[in-house]
Amino acid sequence: MNLRSSGMALSVSRPTQIALLVAGAFFMENLDGTVIATALPRMAASFGTSAVDLHIGMTAYLLTLAIFIPISGWIADRYGPRGVFTSAIALFTVASVLCGFATGLVSFTTARVLQGFGGAMMVPVGRLVVLRTTEKRDLMRSIAYITWPGLAAPVIGPPLGGLITEYFSWNWIFFLNVPLGLIGLALASRLIPQTAPPERPRFDFIGFVLTGLACAGLLYGLDLAGRGGASIAFVGFVLVTALVCGGFAIGHMRRARHPLFDLSVFKIRTFAVTLYGGSLFRMAISAVPFLLPLLFQVGFGLDPLTSGLLVLAVFAGNIAMKLVTTQIISRFGFRMVLIVNGVLAAASLAGCALLTRQTPIFLTLALLFVGGLTRSMQFSALSSIGFADVPAAQMSSANSISSTGMQLNSGFGIALGALVLQISAALAGRHDVALIDFRIAFVTLGIIALIGTLDCFALAPDAGIEVSRRKPVATRT
Repeated sequence: MNLRSSGMALSVSRPTQIALLVAGAFFMENLDGTVIATALPRMAASFGTSAVDLHIGMTAYLLTLAIFIPISGWIADRYGPRGVFTSAIALFTVASVLCGFATGLVSFTTARVLQGFGGAMMVPVGRLVVLRTTEKRDLMRSIAYITWPGLAAPVIGPPLGGLITEYFSWNWIFFLNVPLGLIGLALASRLIPQTAPPERPRFDFIGFVLTGLACAGLLYGLDLAGRGGASIAFVGFVLVTALVCGGFAIGHMRRARHPLFDLSVFKIRTFAVTLYGGSLFRMAISAVPFLLPLLFQVGFGLDPLTSGLLVLAVFAGNIAMKLVTTQIISRFGFRMVLIVNGVLAAASLAGCALLTRQTPIFLTLALLFVGGLTRSMQFSALSSIGFADVPAAQMSSANSISSTGMQLNSGFGIALGALVLQISAALAGRHDVALIDFRIAFVTLGIIALIGTLDCFALAPDAGIEVSRRKPVATRT
């Protein structure tokens, strides 16, 4: 049969085009989640409320993502990826307009919930399309395209938000999504293949409820702990309840005939590494965009603009590494890269504890640049090898589990960074954080990243070789 005439064939460049489209959607979603941080005071003033109260809009967005990302795979399989992906972009864009026109806390929070639902479907479903339309030998390149927006947006978001708020108005933070969304819709309708939805088993409602409660409870509890203000007893209750729901969810899905997630995917070693040790690494690295600006402003007394410009060195490292990621992994293999680069990334993270106000600017930029290089490489390698050995039948579950894990890792990392600062200050008898607290936080996160790297030693030397396209090492006879 002529594949081209059947309409199912993809041109040579189509998988790359799809990957770039999903990367754009990922960038839009992540930028929207971080650019708002510096605009909160102005937004609160226009709403007639406090910036602390307005934080509920950010929390509602993250909780909506945590609840609905787990079902993204089931919905995509049930209704078809093109329809779900384009609908998600449309909803996210419309919700962005509603955020821009919001006049109060209630209308803004409602719009953010709609944004969260659109985001929960947009990127996970887009990545699932990439995984299904890309050959194994090209998977690493496609994953690299999708990975960099998640690294870049948290770094450039805060200074961009400050620039827009200062010289225009906070509303334009959300209106900027309109042209991006329209371009995404036009490209998605042309690039995303239309496939007939396969027969899907009944929706696992119990698994969805238990998983949603667990994910939302963990994020909310850690958010409360990181921000402070809530009683230890209440935070503990939320976290324990979330863990109990998570335990019941795992038990249910192990027994269910048609579970929300196929947990047997954890038997695949390359996938398990990205979820166990990889989660620890992502959690530690996710705190960097939160801690660095605070270090420069609170610890060193620098102004927000200078702080933002310094942090851009991390972004420069992220981009620079993308130019050689594929070549390095092809040369040395996933196992070697994940181990060596993981140690370097942990060292660069802990090395931030050595920075002072008197540190020469070129040394500060060099350290941040190296940190950007190593975190970019580790994220790309983990994301690529995670799906190297996953069969097509389990790809939907693997993608949903991975997407949920990455969302939780991001929330955990920020909350952990804030929590370490608070604990360090409290143990010293202070209410405000000092430079020593930042040093303790960076060392702690470096240790966590290093522990996460240890899991990579369990990988086989030729792990992911079909994806890395590395030539097998000849053995002596």
